[in-house]
Amino acid sequence: MRKFSALAAVSLVALATPALAQAPKTSASLQSLVSQVNIPYETFTLPNGLRVIVHTDRKAPVVAVSVWYHIGSKNEPKGKTGFAHLFEHMMFYGSENAPGGFFGRLEDIGATDWNGTTWYDRTNYFETVPTGALDRTLFLESDRMGHLLGAVTQEKLDNQRGVVQNEKRMGENEPGGLVSYAEAAALLPEGHPYRHSTIGSMADLNAASLEDVKTWFRDHYGPNNAVLVLAGDIDLATAKTKVAQYFGGIKRGLETPRPAVTIPTLSAPVEKVMRDRVAQVRLAREWTGPGLTDPENVTLDLGLDILGGLGSSRLYDALVRKENLAVGVSAGQQSHENLSFIEINVRVRPGVDPALVGKRMDEIIADFIKTGPTEDEVRRAATTALASRVKGLEQVGGFGGKAVALAEGAVYANDPGEYKKDLQTIASATAGNVGAVTRKWLSRPVFKLTLEPGERSAEDQALAGSDVAAKEAPAVKAQTPTTPPVAATRKEPPVGEVTALQFPAIERTTLSNGMKVVFARRTTVPVVNVAASFDAGSAADDRAKLGAGTLMTSLMDEGTTTRTAAQIAEEEERLGASLNASTGMDASTVSVSALKANLAPSLDLFADVLRNPAFKPADVERLRGTQLARIAAENTQPQNIAFRTLPPIIYGPNHPYGIPFTGSGTPAGVKATTRDDLVAYHARWIRPDNGTIFVIGDTTLAEIKPLLEAKLGSWRAPTTPKGTKTFSAPAAAGAERILLIDKPQSPQSMIIAGQVTPVKGTSDPLALNTANDVFGGMASSRIITDLRETKGWAYYAGTAIQGVKERMPFFLIAPVQADKTGDSIKAARGDLTGWLGAQGTTPQEATNAIVNSVRSLPGSFETGGALMGALIRMEQYGRPDDYYVKLPARYRALTPAALDQAARAAIDPSKLTWVVVGDAAKVKPQLDTLGIPVEVVPSAAPAAATPAAAPTAAK
Repeated sequence: MRKFSALAAVSLVALATPALAQAPKTSASLQSLVSQVNIPYETFTLPNGLRVIVHTDRKAPVVAVSVWYHIGSKNEPKGKTGFAHLFEHMMFYGSENAPGGFFGRLEDIGATDWNGTTWYDRTNYFETVPTGALDRTLFLESDRMGHLLGAVTQEKLDNQRGVVQNEKRMGENEPGGLVSYAEAAALLPEGHPYRHSTIGSMADLNAASLEDVKTWFRDHYGPNNAVLVLAGDIDLATAKTKVAQYFGGIKRGLETPRPAVTIPTLSAPVEKVMRDRVAQVRLAREWTGPGLTDPENVTLDLGLDILGGLGSSRLYDALVRKENLAVGVSAGQQSHENLSFIEINVRVRPGVDPALVGKRMDEIIADFIKTGPTEDEVRRAATTALASRVKGLEQVGGFGGKAVALAEGAVYANDPGEYKKDLQTIASATAGNVGAVTRKWLSRPVFKLTLEPGERSAEDQALAGSDVAAKEAPAVKAQTPTTPPVAATRKEPPVGEVTALQFPAIERTTLSNGMKVVFARRTTVPVVNVAASFDAGSAADDRAKLGAGTLMTSLMDEGTTTRTAAQIAEEEERLGASLNASTGMDASTVSVSALKANLAPSLDLFADVLRNPAFKPADVERLRGTQLARIAAENTQPQNIAFRTLPPIIYGPNHPYGIPFTGSGTPAGVKATTRDDLVAYHARWIRPDNGTIFVIGDTTLAEIKPLLEAKLGSWRAPTTPKGTKTFSAPAAAGAERILLIDKPQSPQSMIIAGQVTPVKGTSDPLALNTANDVFGGMASSRIITDLRETKGWAYYAGTAIQGVKERMPFFLIAPVQADKTGDSIKAARGDLTGWLGAQGTTPQEATNAIVNSVRSLPGSFETGGALMGALIRMEQYGRPDDYYVKLPARYRALTPAALDQAARAAIDPSKLTWVVVGDAAKVKPQLDTLGIPVEVVPSAAPAAATPAAAPTAAK
């Protein structure tokens, strides 16, 4: 479903009751809910045409600032594809009165949830900032809107051209990375505004001149083509004063012409076969569909959810759960202003004939088109959709907060309240109109795409606008000397006082069975989140049965002794609840996110899944196959290949962390795990004397404890001992070397280096984590500045101190263009050695990292999920309840010397193991020049089952 993450906080009426779990009801309760949902907003427009929307939400001392320009890739003329996205990058690299990178400035003011994105219809920039930093933020946004061109240089253009090309390579380097190009070519005619990709072609990017990009800005980025949303700790009067001060002097721009857009229909069905280094055959059925402002868009979303998007969906229940023909299905729309792309996908179970799966897939779709959904299916889909909207109310900004809902409506429908119409459409949906809309759009000729294992064709690579030989033309160079910077005419305002973190009070109690309960109240939305976390995780796996813990947790919500998997899914949907069972490195967790009105029945479901998993033999075999397919898929994905390979090397085979960090285990381990092993694993690790319950949300401890007691108080630990983990095995002795994993046809190389530090997560490594921010943990850190901003060889790069309880690993990550693999390792090694050596951390770097950490704290716990994660980490690492409250003072006490000391004690460049996933034929000669031992190994990606019969491309 299309996500409206922002709806106002509301007193929820009962969306569902225990009785609803047995029988469908009318839509009255949904209508009542929607009638109370509201994001209060006020608007005004400056004389220059800038539309401003203001939403007041005082729950936290932060303001979301979101600027949407109504310009995207569909506006690009032939020969200039990728310009909108390229200019999004350019606008992050300084303006006339704020020179230098925008990233560092956002980090300096403590921004959270910040980024910029470009799509077919719009370009947006957003950040959530402390209220005291609002003036600085508005100055920065207004300066790049009205005072940018004097700071746009040939050097910046050349650099960002390289960064964007590496972003393009990164997407295309993934298995199936060329599919979207084939889809657009099949569904849309030549010249259609949505046919070319947003990221553009290499040739067009190379051809972009400095004057081209400046003209693009003049033509489209005026205030009259923009919407500014301010949501959070702000009011209308304040907004009017500040927006007029910073944006009022910007001149009105040109009017952007809107291209005529049709929604094409194929004249006849089209079939295509593509090949790529995928683990399983993928089948897709695709059409074009209605745009965002068409009421049929959200109605069709419901139909697609029922068909393949929900846990109870027709395709999932038949192909995955009952017939065991597939390992995954999905259905939904990629929705845009003028049209959508309808996609139904099935991943074929290895060893199964894809032709058979395709036939069943088409039969189920045809039956759904013919007979339509039931009223109960529509109600469950609508309840799930509305519940997800309510749960998204906590964020004011980011990728999907309240600011996004208001901006999207204003840009596409000239109505910030457009989301209300969509919610009304969802609440009033019936089996009749959902069936009719689905029939209308899915009865048209279909594009059938089969993606099977094999070598990429030159034809498919050409569709992507990529040179098959991966050699781009040289970047355009300036023909005249670079002009000097434009003199500043505006003064950047200071950051005001930033309100201290308002961390909620933590309360504790114990159930009659001895299970601890940790509680924090959060009344922003009528939602209660409950999680039971157990001291288990992948580190608890038997070395001969790696992946057993993940297999066990995946089975917990796939059937209990009283409920089938289908019944669990349907009950979850009726209640608007979200159940999840997962395995991390140190812990296994079962959680439920419940609407407050449905808390009691949601806890019934949660407790049953937690206490009574059935582990039925048929379900065990089905989920075993799914997990093996997941491992096979990971072995085709560059980053996952590296994270499966590197940890066992640096920790050694006998250490609990010496396992694939993806958590899925090994094929041998998953195959060796029996049903009895799973039952024993649950009895040993998932038990009340080995876990803690965490509760965050709109309730009180006095209210929630009796409910938890009723559901879990009688749960007793088995008489057998609980599990223990032993970390006495020493980590492997590190020695610098390169392991090159051959992945032919890779336009990029994934570089991941690592070593085990002597520092434990339980030791609270604040100085080490802050030092890591300096080198590779922030957008303005040394390594990304070098590899992305200076050299343009990577779209991103960074380092991380992985958070685990025992000895933590240090990772360096850099996906780089293939022909710069050796140079990138050389540069990264030099950067790291210099930082840990004579160069050290500068006072300015330390200040930047510390200021960012302190100022970003108030915005870091805006959601219940973020707060839940914090409470679980505090318990897991043995931290006091006032840990986060005292953090600012501890940050401020750090010095450059303290950061250097922490880093030098933990990281030794001479002991790094480098894993490079790339095309060995292109990469090895580069690596051989580095003076580091290189070992080449083939990719572990298995050859998937050969299709018995595959469709051929239509002529």
